[in-house]
Amino acid sequence: MTRFLIKRVGQAVIVLFLVSIIVFVLLHLLPGGPARAILGPTATPDSIAHFNHQQGYDRSLPVQYVQYLGRLLTGDLGESYKLNQSVTSLIGERLPKTLVLTGLAIVLAAILAIPLGIIQAVRRGKAADYVLTGAAFLAYATPVFFLGLILILVFSQQLQIFPAEAPQADTIGGILSELPALVLPVVTMALGIIAAFSRYMRSAVLDNLSEEYVRTARAKGQSEARIMARHVLRNALIPLATLLGLYLPTLISGALVVESMFNYPGMGLLFWNSAQGSDFPVLLGVTLVVGVATVIGSLITDIAYAVLDPRIRSVS
Repeated sequence: MTRFLIKRVGQAVIVLFLVSIIVFVLLHLLPGGPARAILGPTATPDSIAHFNHQQGYDRSLPVQYVQYLGRLLTGDLGESYKLNQSVTSLIGERLPKTLVLTGLAIVLAAILAIPLGIIQAVRRGKAADYVLTGAAFLAYATPVFFLGLILILVFSQQLQIFPAEAPQADTIGGILSELPALVLPVVTMALGIIAAFSRYMRSAVLDNLSEEYVRTARAKGQSEARIMARHVLRNALIPLATLLGLYLPTLISGALVVESMFNYPGMGLLFWNSAQGSDFPVLLGVTLVVGVATVIGSLITDIAYAVLDPRIRSVS
């Protein structure tokens, strides 16, 4: 297991290095260069030259990258030119709030999707399977912004059960203290995840129900509930663990839509506001964080695979 973890962590470090190169290249692909993009089209040549010298953009690209990498290793992601605040502090304030939102959505999705997938598999070809499959396809195919609008219209405007605006507190404790205001954004994010997770769970359970070890357990007289709980469920969770790791970066980037709709003060809303104000240091900082989340998600997937199925780490 130790060798497996070392190998996967080493691969993750290499990918993170490549991510840093990509973000660095994106910075220099901005229209007119970083100085023109940040200072605006009315900037004079003298102000651009002064900015480039001040930020080190007049040096060679290898030197700039080494300096950029050094800043990254110390947690320096640059400075927001619109908010006059470091990008690191901005992301540090907003990222925990986004993680709370996505974490609650994932927990809700797992709680509902796992039993729904099992029901679909056990009731394969019956009314329950068709109804749940149809609902899953409908939820999966519906855009997130449309789901959010429907929920706001029904539960906020018509029934007036939940507020249309997400919690606006500055702290995690304050956000969690306003649970009614969290319901609509969390459910909006969770619906699509439930649809995807339940379908994967259904397929995984069906695959495992046809395996030899299930037939052997039945021949020994074990009940269907015992077979499902002790044998099928553990193996069926392996594809779900893969999906969960791959969904992590998708959820963080997908939070942009949900946070913008419900005015939730997370990283997605920060990215949206920065895009409107052409605050490129913040945009690139958020892009880098999402890239890191992608690598971490893949690493979590590999580790979860190894924990759930020892055969994987034995051949890796």
